[in-house]
Amino acid sequence: MNDAVGVIPLANLALAFIPPAAVVAVLFAWSLRAGNAIHALARMLGQLLLIGYLLTFIFESDSLLVVLAVLTLMVIASSWIALSSVTGSRTRLLGHVVVAIGVTGSATLALVILAVLELDPWYEPRFVIPLAGMVFANSMNNVSLTAERAIAEVRRGAAWIEARNTAMQAGLIPTINSLFAVGLVSLPGMMTGQILSGVSPLVAVRYQVVVMCMIFGAGGLAAVAFLVGARRRLIALTDPPAS
Repeated sequence: MNDAVGVIPLANLALAFIPPAAVVAVLFAWSLRAGNAIHALARMLGQLLLIGYLLTFIFESDSLLVVLAVLTLMVIASSWIALSSVTGSRTRLLGHVVVAIGVTGSATLALVILAVLELDPWYEPRFVIPLAGMVFANSMNNVSLTAERAIAEVRRGAAWIEARNTAMQAGLIPTINSLFAVGLVSLPGMMTGQILSGVSPLVAVRYQVVVMCMIFGAGGLAAVAFLVGARRRLIALTDPPAS
């Protein structure tokens, strides 16, 4: 086997669609939502092709302004998506989520790129963009679960402290499960990619430890910041409408 992975020929890449095609065939045969699965696969392919070209441009530009613009877009997009489960309250909670994800995620990212990795320049796109994606995406999921659970708990009559604690625990479940599973059940994407590219597994492990600490810390702090900052707003959302 080669020390590093090469470019996958398009003919070989097409073979990867055989298992998904089999699933779609079963969905058709069972009169299930095959169209939705086809749409998802097509969208996945289109989005990845688009982001491939976009990342090529970003990496080659090596521009601070471009990197900051991408990071800002990531924060806003992740904040908006995080509130998808809170119907009818997105606009009222959006500011709190932007602050929670943006501040805690940026602080965690700054610690990693400045103190842990010691990047020079610190805005090296090839490192900053993928790391920021991990931070903001994980924080998005944590805040989404936390917000949904906090509102549900208050609506069922729980006191705020109880609702807050329950929501915090629920929001961290996916990340904590990933901490238990990493290396035992799964090899995360970053570590797998490094190993496939020829990096020593021992070196890849160090980077993965940094990533796991980064996403757990950023996600947990984002959930805390959201619960603290949006406390009054969350409670108000559960009040019955005035007659």
